[in-house]
This record gives sequence, C-alpha cells and structure tokens, in this order.
Amino acid sequence: MNVLPGTVMMSTLVVGPFFPAFALGLDGTLTGLVMAVGPATAALAGAPAGRIVDRLGTRRGLLLGLAETIVGFLLLAFLPRWMGMAGYVGALIVLTPGFQLFLAANNAAVMVAAPAAEQGVLSGLLGLSRNLGLLTGASLMATVFTALVGTGQIAQAPPASIGTAFTASFLISAGLVALAMGLAILGRRRAVSAS
Repeated sequence: MNVLPGTVMMSTLVVGPFFPAFALGLDGTLTGLVMAVGPATAALAGAPAGRIVDRLGTRRGLLLGLAETIVGFLLLAFLPRWMGMAGYVGALIVLTPGFQLFLAANNAAVMVAAPAAEQGVLSGLLGLSRNLGLLTGASLMATVFTALVGTGQIAQAPPASIGTAFTASFLISAGLVALAMGLAILGRRRAVSAS
C-alpha cells in the first residue's frame, strides 16, 4: 500500500512540469515557482499531519489522507485546464497535505504495531517501499504521459494533446490511490474478521 501513493506522487514531479511549460506557456522560472508549491506545502503540512493522526488515530488518519490525495489528484486532473496556473497551485495545495497525512498515519500504524525488536527493520522497509514507489513512478508515469501525448517530442506536441495526457495521467494517479484505499479497507476487514 505504501508503494502506490509514492508512485503517483512522483507523477506530480515528472509529469507536472509539462502542463505549465507547454500547455500554459509559462517560462522556466514561473514553471519552477509553480512546481515549488508542492514541496513548500509539504514542509508546512508535515507537523500538522502528525498532530491530526495523534488526534484521529492511525486508521482514520490513513483513510482521510488517502481520500484527500484522491481529491487532490482529481483537482489536478481538471483545475489547471479550467483555471490555468491558479488551478494548478490550488490542486497542489489540496493534494500535498493529503499525502503527508497518509505518510504520517501509515508510518505510525506500522511502527505502533511492530514489536520493539523489529521496528528498525520495519522503518527501513517503509523507506524502501516509498522509494520503490518513487522510482516506479518516475519511469511509469512518464511513460504513460508520453504514450498519451502520442509523441516523444513533447515540446512539439499541441497544447491540447498535452492537456489531455495531463488529465488522463492524473486520473490514473487518482485511481491508483483509490486502489491503495481499497487495500487499506480490505486489510482492516481481514484483521477484524481474524480477531
């Protein structure tokens, strides 16, 4: 479950810059500033995400984080095409805290359930799974986007093709996070029925 959100979050960094640069026509500086909204939001959302998990518990925090991430990807799929740069920034501001909340809740759930002697190994496996997701996302989501654009020459592609590929890529991302949510719900049901 940790791999899927990592995979699709990388799409914001790999696929994300093409829309502002080639569909909206922003120069490199403005594209970089727009892209910086995600990391800046992540820096601001990290500690509050931990507090929310402490208040709600890991289960509700995890599901809320995944739900917000799905909403964020849906917004990212459509708002930039409707509202331009403002839509892109707004979608990132919704998306990033959802992912932060998921990470905080998922990591806390794994670490709390682990015996003390296994916490170091599990912490390493959490990092490994997240990194595998990021690496997979860098190649997979870029491949999906390029295939949807229809040409390897992204700079020469019509803005409409880039917009369509951008929307489809982030709809796929939302679907993969929904799959992670399904795994979370299914895993909980199995745990309850086993006890």
